[in-house]
Amino acid sequence: MTEKNETTLTQLGAQKTIYPAAPEDAVLETFPNPSMQRDFWITFTCPEFTALCPITNQPDFGTLTIRYVPDQQCIESKSLKLYLFSFRNEGAFAERITNRVLDDIVAACAPKRAEVKGVFTPRGGIGITVDVSYP
Repeated sequence: MTEKNETTLTQLGAQKTIYPAAPEDAVLETFPNPSMQRDFWITFTCPEFTALCPITNQPDFGTLTIRYVPDQQCIESKSLKLYLFSFRNEGAFAERITNRVLDDIVAACAPKRAEVKGVFTPRGGIGITVDVSYP
C-alpha cells in the first residue's frame, strides 16, 4: 500500500534544499498520523548534532535522541534534519538546546508523550547528558 503524497510538505522532495540559518528560521513539518488506532513510539537519532558554546564559541558535539508518541500529527524527518542542522550556528548550553528541541517538537505536533535526550561529547573531561520529557 502506498501513502498519498502530502501536499502540505514543502521540504521533502524539494528541488533545492534551503538550510535555515537558525532554529527560529526552521519549519518542522508534519503529516497525519497513519495509525490513529494505537499508540506507538517514533524515535529519531541524530548522532552528529552540532551547536556552539555560547561563551567560547567553540563547537559542541553530541547525539540527540527524540522519541514521541504521536497524536494527530507526525514529524516529517527531512524537516527535522534541517531544523537540527540550524543549531550549528546557535550559541546555547546543552540544557537549553535539549529543552528547546522538546518545546519545538511539542509545538509542532502536539504529541501524547515526548522525550529528548542530549548526550554531549566531553569537553574538559566532563560529558553532559540532558533528559527532558513531556508532559
